[in-house]
Amino acid sequence: MPLLAVIIGGLVGTGLRLGIDALLPHADDGFPWSTLVINVIGAFALGALVARLWATAPEWLRAGLGVGLLGSFTTFSAIAVSLVALADAGEWATAVGYLIATMVAGLAAAWAGVALFRRGGTPLAAPEVDE
Repeated sequence: MPLLAVIIGGLVGTGLRLGIDALLPHADDGFPWSTLVINVIGAFALGALVARLWATAPEWLRAGLGVGLLGSFTTFSAIAVSLVALADAGEWATAVGYLIATMVAGLAAAWAGVALFRRGGTPLAAPEVDE
């Protein structure tokens, strides 16, 4: 069941990503706004889901929403390719600005998602690790 949930979530996340990329196109030497927006939304959504659902949600739902939907919606490889394209075009200042904006906005969005959706103000429980 988790595999099917990941496949379905992946289809939806990929479609959403393509839609935002189409709405916010950019040249290789331009600031990659679509990738930044996608990754900030994804960081916020994952933070909210972890804070609100992860402790009680079934495995298939966590897999479908986390790995499937948000894993296909956001992607580190798109950040890396955008940075390489900017650097290759000689747009070093834009590349550094994009990297900083991505890290700061992504961390802030994840923090906001957790803070806004945390149940009763309790801290997140550390995941259990099987050794």
